[in-house]
Amino acid sequence: MATGRSNKLTGQTGEFLVAAELSRLGYIATPFAGNVPHYDIIASDDAGKHVSIQVKASRSGSWQLNVGKFCEISFDGEKQIVGRAKKCPINRLVFVFVITNPNRSDKYFVLSWRDLRTIVIRHHTAYLKRHDGRRPLKWDSLHSKVTEKDLAPFEEEWSIVQGNLK
Repeated sequence: MATGRSNKLTGQTGEFLVAAELSRLGYIATPFAGNVPHYDIIASDDAGKHVSIQVKASRSGSWQLNVGKFCEISFDGEKQIVGRAKKCPINRLVFVFVITNPNRSDKYFVLSWRDLRTIVIRHHTAYLKRHDGRRPLKWDSLHSKVTEKDLAPFEEEWSIVQGNLK
């Protein structure tokens, strides 16, 4: 069973793995030791352009997210209604999802916040449709999940980082 400590270590490992991978690609990558809202790493190129990166790490290839961070959700009784998409909280925010493996065969999925928003909204809308608009276990939950399969088109797409430098 995952504990708070093991989850913290997975997150920390993921952040350092992503920073190391960015360094291999020629970026100066600075992870933050504290709780910085919206991002975990700043990566900078040799011209001083930089990009903010949010890292999500998992040992299982499944990540938990809050759909309310990506779109407006309203309620009609116990039914959820998906509203308008939200704007990115940080200009050109990049997400890197990493699967940490003890055998060091880690996997990276790199995508823009907008691409992630599209995936999360599409999945939540489809989930609600299958359940007549009501989440079966907890009707007011904004829990959402993305999996390795959902992110497969973005595996090793490090060019997203270059494309978002400002």
